Amino acid sequence: MSRCTAPRYGHRTQSGRDACPACSSRGFRIYNPYPSYSSSYSIGNSSSGRSSVTTRRSKPRWSRAGSPVFYTAAEVQALTPVRQTVEKLASRHDLRDVFLCHAWDDRLGVAKELHDLLLLNGVSVWFSEKDVTLGVPLMRAIDKGLANSRIGLVLVTPALIKRLPQEGIADKELSALLARDQLVPIVHNTTYEALREVSPLLASRTGLSTAEETISDIAAKLGELVNLELSC
Repeated sequence: MSRCTAPRYGHRTQSGRDACPACSSRGFRIYNPYPSYSSSYSIGNSSSGRSSVTTRRSKPRWSRAGSPVFYTAAEVQALTPVRQTVEKLASRHDLRDVFLCHAWDDRLGVAKELHDLLLLNGVSVWFSEKDVTLGVPLMRAIDKGLANSRIGLVLVTPALIKRLPQEGIADKELSALLARDQLVPIVHNTTYEALREVSPLLASRTGLSTAEETISDIAAKLGELVNLELSC
């Protein structure tokens, strides 16, 4: 019998529920507030007494024509205010697209991987490993990076969760990002439940998770989110 992955990963989005070997066959119906951008398909046999599963894949208004990237309705709802921030700042050509907040321990691992994938998707990134030069005070460089980026990404990993209670640099970056409506959490190798133990406010923000899609797919979605030229 298939086991539910919710105790480990949680099902914060429909794509996560679809990926679960146990829950994907249950009779759930998700309301989609963006029907004009969605496609749907049914799974299951109505004669078995279960209602059919309706899965909706959304295409937000900023998705380029012919894009292979699909979103859940929850993702579209969560990312729409961030996209509105990007559009408001469209005239600021001096800004980076994103500020990448990450734990120090991840700088040569998943943070570097995400940074490189974002660059491949046409995203300009403020990344401490390349933007903090010798002789420049770290906090001053971070303050400048935050002020000169359209949106913020927080890479939530076990290392970040461990460091946040210590109120270090990552905690200060997060506090500044939480004060604005331009934050996207990206959960990797951990869960929102674990995050909620150290930062309930950040855990309340719906974001993206590598438990539900690859980091390459996440980078592609972020590329569409910040790229004004690809809007349809």
